[in-house]
Amino acid sequence: MPRTLSRRNAGKYTGLSLLGAAASGWLPGIAAQAAQSESKTHRNCILLWMSGGPSQIETFDPKEGHENGGPTKAIDTSVPGVQISENLPQTARVMDRLAVIRSMSTKEGDHSRATYFMHTGYLPQGPIRYPTVGSFLSKELLDEECDLPAFVSVNPFQAFSPAAYGPGFLGPARSPLVVASQMTGQAEDTQQVSFEVSNLKRSKRVTRAQADARLKLLSSLEHDFLKLRPGGPGRSHVQSYQQAIRMMESGAVDAFNLDGEDDMLRDAYGRNPFGQGCLLARRLVETGVSFVEVNLSSADGAGGGAGWDTHQDNFGAVNALCGVLDPAYATLISDLQQRGLLDETLVVWMGEFGRTPKINDNTGRDHWPRSWSTVLAGAGIKMGQTYGSTSDDGTEVTNDPMTVQNLMATVCRALDLDHEMTNYSNVGRPVPLADHGSAPVQLLLS
Repeated sequence: MPRTLSRRNAGKYTGLSLLGAAASGWLPGIAAQAAQSESKTHRNCILLWMSGGPSQIETFDPKEGHENGGPTKAIDTSVPGVQISENLPQTARVMDRLAVIRSMSTKEGDHSRATYFMHTGYLPQGPIRYPTVGSFLSKELLDEECDLPAFVSVNPFQAFSPAAYGPGFLGPARSPLVVASQMTGQAEDTQQVSFEVSNLKRSKRVTRAQADARLKLLSSLEHDFLKLRPGGPGRSHVQSYQQAIRMMESGAVDAFNLDGEDDMLRDAYGRNPFGQGCLLARRLVETGVSFVEVNLSSADGAGGGAGWDTHQDNFGAVNALCGVLDPAYATLISDLQQRGLLDETLVVWMGEFGRTPKINDNTGRDHWPRSWSTVLAGAGIKMGQTYGSTSDDGTEVTNDPMTVQNLMATVCRALDLDHEMTNYSNVGRPVPLADHGSAPVQLLLS
């Protein structure tokens, strides 16, 4: 039986239907996935991306009592001896399911380069177009029985580095399905967040018979074209339309309709684009989608802007952003666990870098790649711990530094993938999933 929502909870999701139109811009790049070996796992990944670079001191590495810590207090968590920022009280209660890495360290303090680095595991250089993490991981984690694309991106903010969000040398067949949120309802107190992929519904002016005839003609033309011009671009085009048709005709698109979810659960996630995006991510991995990225870059939870770039009023801005992050993140972890999905779903929380420990003259924090935090949870991760540490003033990693390459290798191993597995680039060079010389961090792995 196909791995869909109805497989796990047929009664709960019966009768759901797709909502109205939303911006996507993805349909021409939609992809049928290549055949995979029988040894592939059904593990999947959710990336919670904090665009702009979140402050580690106001989130997962507080420095209460030092002048660099500012007014932010530390609070206890569900793991004895481990404290995080007071901005994350609900997250503190699920700390036993998290692994906080406090020793991230890079040399990239520019938004564009750092975003590319963290999304691909490689620095932008030379002619190679490296694929984003969602593209290269979903290629290996593909669930062929799922009628939805393997990679879905919710409200991405691509202004810093558009190339960081693309499939690179893997080609358009590995592009993400981009989903934007929209607000429905006229009055403020009746507005609801909804998601939908545009262009999935047949035009009312086109009958089913007419649509079938057009698709038959298209298939014939593509067949003749590929006979004369075989190759990757032509096959990718055919795959794109085959996947689009498959998705249009599948009930799996009901995953984008949140109306059937319990109101209390929707409230717990937060009635904003990020909170509902996290709920959507849970529904998508439940359906069989391999990789979902959800972006948080503004205090209202929408995808626009780079709210974590707190050069001014860092404390007020981070508090507002955490007011959106905290309930959504904690509820996602708990919801996945309660549904038996956390053991097969890796949840990654990160941005492109951290913020300066020293507070600037505008009560802000500037770009800081030397010592900052990321968080892992779920599949393959030894949870309820911190890894690495920073100095009392937050300026240096004092224990177990973590590189981007080793983080990528650890993510791969947690997903039961060989980090040395290679793809061939657009210039014919073998490129491993995690850069040469990287190694998974065993202390983070279960």
